[in-house]
Amino acid sequence: MTTTEAASQLLSIGEVAGRTGLSVHALRFYEREGLLVGPVQRTSGGGRRYTSFDVDWLLICVKLRASGMPLADLKHFAELVRQGPGNEAERLRLLDAHRQRVDAQIQALEECRSVIAWKVGVYAEHLARGKAGGLWDPTA
Repeated sequence: MTTTEAASQLLSIGEVAGRTGLSVHALRFYEREGLLVGPVQRTSGGGRRYTSFDVDWLLICVKLRASGMPLADLKHFAELVRQGPGNEAERLRLLDAHRQRVDAQIQALEECRSVIAWKVGVYAEHLARGKAGGLWDPTA
């Protein structure tokens, strides 16, 4: 691939926002906070230009943040990736600890869903029989 071809595949900040779901403001924040693996390229006019690698990395970051990974952990993970080979065991520990937290959240949500489903069933049964009176009626 020539330099011209590579440059034509660079994406503007608006294009990356569209592909990642992050706002332009959030993309600038991610850059400032050191959450990107490599430096963001710039045009001669100072505009940000992102590679497909940047987009792929940002999509991972979006999922990690959406799943509740603390910003400090995400920064640490990005730093480990920037350091290159040799720290994969530490990366694995960080990701596995986060996976365990996510698993615990999923378990807690499943328990909540079970209670909600039971309560929906109680209400549906009472309403189907035309007997909804007494369902936690504070005026009864």
